[in-house]
Amino acid sequence: MAQDPGFQRARRPEQREQRRRVILDATEELLSEVPIDEISLRELSRRLGTSKTNVIRYFETREGVLLALLNRSREAWLDVLEERLSVGAPGGEDVLRVLAESLAEQPLLCQLWSRLPTVLERNVSAETVLPYKLTDLEHRRRLARLIRSQLPALGEDEALHLTRFAVVGLVGLWPFSNPAPSTAEVLSDPRLVDAHIDFATAYADFLRVSVAGLLAGAGDPLGAMLPPTEKPRAS
Repeated sequence: MAQDPGFQRARRPEQREQRRRVILDATEELLSEVPIDEISLRELSRRLGTSKTNVIRYFETREGVLLALLNRSREAWLDVLEERLSVGAPGGEDVLRVLAESLAEQPLLCQLWSRLPTVLERNVSAETVLPYKLTDLEHRRRLARLIRSQLPALGEDEALHLTRFAVVGLVGLWPFSNPAPSTAEVLSDPRLVDAHIDFATAYADFLRVSVAGLLAGAGDPLGAMLPPTEKPRAS
């Protein structure tokens, strides 16, 4: 395949941003066809019709590409969630159900997010991780505000702390609710019916328990029946 000279000519910031978008679009397309572990810079550059060196000019590693795609996918999901909450106005704990269901509709985001600690944050420099982490923090703050708009009993600190739990819960639940084909076949055995995990249902339950614990730790009467926990500090 002939190389695209356009990747070599990008000099202005807007041109570089356009090239980055092209790379992320190609990566997203690849992820719809193959698992994360099978994606390489070589395969990505082949899909783009350019050299591996030209891809590295915009992203230092494969994991750097995936981190950027995770940020982009998460921002798009937050846009969807915010619109859904403003239109549906669920109120109360229903916001957690809406959050879980809207996230379940974003398999690319969940796949990337669930591999964050084991894959995406490996083989990248501090210069790549820092901007990712700063964007992640802004996204979690935005998520915390959306949750508090429906659950005002949560303080700012508690809502932001909940977003930490939310990430940990997703990292654990998504792989279990999307097992490998051989495991999925085994789980069809009636004796293992309790081993099947529906992500949206389990995730909403996880968030409800987390909220109850945070409310109890904050001295809220709604959580008075639970043992007290240490009040979380702001991130």
